Amino acid sequence: MDRMFRVLAFWAGIIAVMFYVGDMLNVALLFLVQTAFFLAVSYLKLSERMYMYLFGAYCTIFMVGFTWYSEFILVPGFGH
Repeated sequence: MDRMFRVLAFWAGIIAVMFYVGDMLNVALLFLVQTAFFLAVSYLKLSERMYMYLFGAYCTIFMVGFTWYSEFILVPGFGH
């Protein structure tokens, strides 16, 4: 299970680089933090159950943050 967190760190890092190249620095920093989190957790040698709990907590925090952002921050519109 620790290898899956390294895979998540790899893909989060790739996405961070793509956002950086696209000049979206805030989102690139967010994904860089996620990359560091996934990489740090992958080397803790936890049990598989604990890795699943951490992933569930990560998914919950993501959904709460995404819902909050889309409800209160995102301004709907048709173009620029």
